[in-house]
Amino acid sequence: MTEVAASDQLLVVIDPVARWTDGESVRIAKDVLSAGAATKVCLPEGPEEFARALARRGSRRPVVVGDDRALLRTVSLLHRQRELAGCGVSLVPVGGVLSLARALGVPVGAVAAARAVLDGVERRLDLLVDESDGVVLGALRIPPVGAGGGMRGAEEVDMGGGVGDFGLSGSSGVSRSSGASGGSGGFGGFGGGASGLGGHAWLRTCQSLVRTLAARPARVSSVPGPGPSRLRVEVDGVTLVDLDQPVEAVSVTPGVAGGAEVEVRPVSVGAEASPLRVVGRRVTVSGADFRYRADSVVSGPVRTRTWTVREGGWGLTLPS
Repeated sequence: MTEVAASDQLLVVIDPVARWTDGESVRIAKDVLSAGAATKVCLPEGPEEFARALARRGSRRPVVVGDDRALLRTVSLLHRQRELAGCGVSLVPVGGVLSLARALGVPVGAVAAARAVLDGVERRLDLLVDESDGVVLGALRIPPVGAGGGMRGAEEVDMGGGVGDFGLSGSSGVSRSSGASGGSGGFGGFGGGASGLGGHAWLRTCQSLVRTLAARPARVSSVPGPGPSRLRVEVDGVTLVDLDQPVEAVSVTPGVAGGAEVEVRPVSVGAEASPLRVVGRRVTVSGADFRYRADSVVSGPVRTRTWTVREGGWGLTLPS
């Protein structure tokens, strides 16, 4: 556990979706952070600019203003750059998908979250890593194949090849040090301090919104199939269930004594079958094509995937 000094220099990366969904919370978070530490604010318009901002952070501590997906992008990027061990992450949750942030213990109010960034402590947390460099911070779930609502309504977010898809396109990023705007309080698409949006800023915001809505990925429909999944689940090399035993669901959750809790729910035949629960460090799932949900990201289909626990693999600033 490491004390976070309020004098730390911060790189505040504001997710574009957060900017147009809740500009007021973004403004409040920026004001609190700028008042308590030396900040450099970056407003990436796309995944390349997001990655570039993190890569050029220098000694600044990254602070992400955004939702669960923005946090996942950041951790995924730092993992691919092999920098998670020496770079803690801070989050000010803004947006509509905040279940992971709540589960991790991050305050969801803009003021409380920003104060936690300034005065909190960095805690090392476990995560799951797969062979394709994907990461899981909260929970991994495999829904049953062919279940009517198991996958429907989940948005697929591409975390490969960069930092995921904002649903935005843009050619120029903006970065400023705190106070560089001459006291106007404006940044990105939000200008003029309390007076609201200026003409050009309003146009930029509308264009960003239209691009986002037009480019959002299609809903992921459920994978067609005759019934429950037939999967082989191995934990630390020991087979927990095999292909001859259909299962309703599989879940893997890191953070249990340096391992992950694996729960498999077999299909009930007659009497209700009890779920199988074990704790292990390496989990392999294989079988017919299946999709899985890693936190808020749906991936697949794949035929096999192995997840390994990284104990204390990443750091998150939480209230002291």
